[in-house]
Amino acid sequence: MKKYLVIGNPITHSLSPELHNYWIKENGIKGIYNKEKLNEKDLKELFLKIKNKEINGANITVPFKKDVIYYLDQLSLEAEKTQSVNTVNLKKDKIIGHNTDIDGFELAIKDANYDVEGKKVLILGAGGVVPSVIFALYKMRPLSVTISNRTKAKAESLKNLFNDLKIVDWGEASNFDMIINATSIGLKKGDNLNLDFSKFQDSEFFYDIIYNPKETNFLKDGKNLGKKTENGKKMFIYQAAKAFKIWHGIDPKIDEQVMGLLDK
Repeated sequence: MKKYLVIGNPITHSLSPELHNYWIKENGIKGIYNKEKLNEKDLKELFLKIKNKEINGANITVPFKKDVIYYLDQLSLEAEKTQSVNTVNLKKDKIIGHNTDIDGFELAIKDANYDVEGKKVLILGAGGVVPSVIFALYKMRPLSVTISNRTKAKAESLKNLFNDLKIVDWGEASNFDMIINATSIGLKKGDNLNLDFSKFQDSEFFYDIIYNPKETNFLKDGKNLGKKTENGKKMFIYQAAKAFKIWHGIDPKIDEQVMGLLDK
């Protein structure tokens, strides 16, 4: 039986097993997909297991999307450009890192019928998924992309990958068309970004990378302003489908039943 898993810390919120095990069963694949909380010191052992074919593939989530690169033999073009990996597989005895977050985000925004072209976009956060979001946004031709992170130096470091990024201090941002929460603030029920949302009165679209819970306080604040809101469910499903194709060579079906799997 083939074995797959998602690693991260925290990991309890991840619904990847529900999604992948559904697709595994639907496609008659002999396999199982689990989730595992790891620390950085555990990564070496994980990749030894992949090398030894004890694990057939893995998804990588916060906070390891950059850390795992050290253990890989090869990166896809997208993973190389963003220095961010969320999917790994073994091919011809080489561990290859992929980035399916880019396609996941782009497809989700198109699904939401929001046109990014010519818009001013603000991203809150500078963590592992942010390079993927920026890369996808650039393909959609926004007027500008600005980052605001509580640790400003971490935001500034993204200029090494994207030199025309704009950086603003946390809490100083205003006058944007689209606001993206790419922080982990919202995974816990009481989480708040502690931002003055009155500065976002003219914004059109509030997007949260988080999909569980399905409505974070960030999205509630956007909704209270009467704005369009969307959580990260479709991004999550689309990136997972791309990972599934890498591992199994199959495009899994995405329908209402699949969408319903994540309504928790």
